[in-house]
Amino acid sequence: MPRIALATYDPGSEPSKDRDLPVLVEALRAAGAEAVAAPWDDEGTDWGGHDLVLIRSTWDYSWRAAEFVAWAERVVKATRLANPVRVVRWNTDKRYLGDLAAAGVPVVPTRYLAAGDPVDLPDGHEYVVKPTSGAGARFAARYTPDEHETAVRQLERMHAEGLTAMVQPYLTNVDVSGERALLFFGGRYVHASRKGAVLSPGTAYDDDKVSHPDLEPWTATDAELAVAERALAAVPDAPELLYARVDLVDGPDGQPCVMELELVEPNLFLDLHPGSLAVVVDAVLAAASR
Repeated sequence: MPRIALATYDPGSEPSKDRDLPVLVEALRAAGAEAVAAPWDDEGTDWGGHDLVLIRSTWDYSWRAAEFVAWAERVVKATRLANPVRVVRWNTDKRYLGDLAAAGVPVVPTRYLAAGDPVDLPDGHEYVVKPTSGAGARFAARYTPDEHETAVRQLERMHAEGLTAMVQPYLTNVDVSGERALLFFGGRYVHASRKGAVLSPGTAYDDDKVSHPDLEPWTATDAELAVAERALAAVPDAPELLYARVDLVDGPDGQPCVMELELVEPNLFLDLHPGSLAVVVDAVLAAASR
């Protein structure tokens, strides 16, 4: 009987936001596994007592990225971790977009501003400022050129908290075609979802935002699949990936480009795609049995 631990976050007194977690735990148990879910920062969990630690909804890690990576490095010394620790380390910092671009993958153009760098913000188009380590649109905002001073204040706040900022053009096609999320498991394309634009004009960077507005099932196009596969091929230790979600938007030319690679704790959206559960369970069981 494979023993599988699913790493999640501690929601405190609130209900967990991961609707897929109990479904996945139950399905793994029904398939013959000994499956449990535990917060990644729970000091009482014996991660080494499992054949596989599957990172799932560790959705509070982004403000504690160094601590999270250190946890992953401890886990991998005791047992198998999915995804591999090298992938986790690489994917927790969105400067990986530069690696993808260097490999010829179409990505949203991105510049990085660390503390002390000259503040050079666009003056001819809308743009987005967000941290290189972030999730759920936290500390993300959309600006017009005449909102320069507000954007500078955001940068000052981020730098004061030790965060590096990334600056990207706001791709207006997202307001029409949305953002598509293509899920892969066990090296196999599983399903796709689409959501609407997250960043509304005038929404402050520190306001709460709806992470997945107007979420719906989507049928991936050939062009989207091609870009997603090119992006995954450029990932360090790509053959060792158990799961991956590739988030795409349309560039100015109408062609898909990578917004983000979600290789650490992607939402799987199994509630939209219940038929994918069996594929996910089979892939997890295979990984635990290696």
